[in-house]
Amino acid sequence: MVIPARDEAESIGQTVRSLLAQDYDGRLRIFVVDDHSSDATAEVARAAGEVTVIPAAPLPAGWTGKLWAVSQGVEAASGADYLLLTDADIVHSPDSVRSLVARAEAGSYDLVSYMVKLKCETLAERALIPAFVFFFFMLYPPAWIARRDRKMAGAAGGCMLIRRAALERIGGIASIRNELIDDCALAARVKRSGGAIWLGLTEGTQSLRSYPRFGDVSNMIARTAFTQLDHSIFLLIGTVFGLLVTYVAPVTCWNWLGLAAFVLMTVAYLPAVRFYRLSPLWALSLPLVSIFYLTATVQSAIRYWSGRGGHWKGRVQDGLK
Repeated sequence: MVIPARDEAESIGQTVRSLLAQDYDGRLRIFVVDDHSSDATAEVARAAGEVTVIPAAPLPAGWTGKLWAVSQGVEAASGADYLLLTDADIVHSPDSVRSLVARAEAGSYDLVSYMVKLKCETLAERALIPAFVFFFFMLYPPAWIARRDRKMAGAAGGCMLIRRAALERIGGIASIRNELIDDCALAARVKRSGGAIWLGLTEGTQSLRSYPRFGDVSNMIARTAFTQLDHSIFLLIGTVFGLLVTYVAPVTCWNWLGLAAFVLMTVAYLPAVRFYRLSPLWALSLPLVSIFYLTATVQSAIRYWSGRGGHWKGRVQDGLK
């Protein structure tokens, strides 16, 4: 198990303890790669239990900080048939590893990933987090991802189990060393190499990271949205147009067609709202939420063009030079 961690003293202890408490019969080893933290991340990780903490080497050119840390953890975890790549703010349910391995073995999958349950407590989170999951699965339909005859590939970086043989086949973490959306890039590489992948949703494994303000959610979206669009102005225009036509236009059309479209979008959004145990009335907010996501996507493009894209914990990882 490999955990890249940069300034995660607040959460890394809970993450490590949840992995040490796994109900799994096989051998488990935990490697925390301290990515030049300015806080007590390494000390908290060691205090949590039996874990190997690796100080990250200086970041070389051409690598993102997270993937450089992951690569060093993977190198240290030699001999493992499976590698669990997880974030330092994830609390795993006791059956997390067992269920991931069982899924991989039963379906002969090379990469198995769970979209973990995100925090949904503050007003901003209740209004926007269900939509994040909704839009994510619209972009990456799990049924298409699991099919071997489709090119669609996707994964959720907070919780990914990959066979070492599959990782070696694509050239290791170095093959995606400069990718900002590393989880989906990894999934795409595995599938293009002939591997099979699976993506699903879990309620038991949860993220500790909070987004208390609307601006926090906006920053989270803006960090990678324009990267997702391949930095294309044409895809950006298409996305803005698509969001307006699909989610905003129906509420401005006072006729039966607009009403029908609004009802259909609300029904489609309801499962995401229910997953977070919110009132069904939140599903009515999707048009407003889509405008928020549209604005954050445009902001992502502006940050990229100004050389400030992909900003995360003091690092600018994506921007027009």
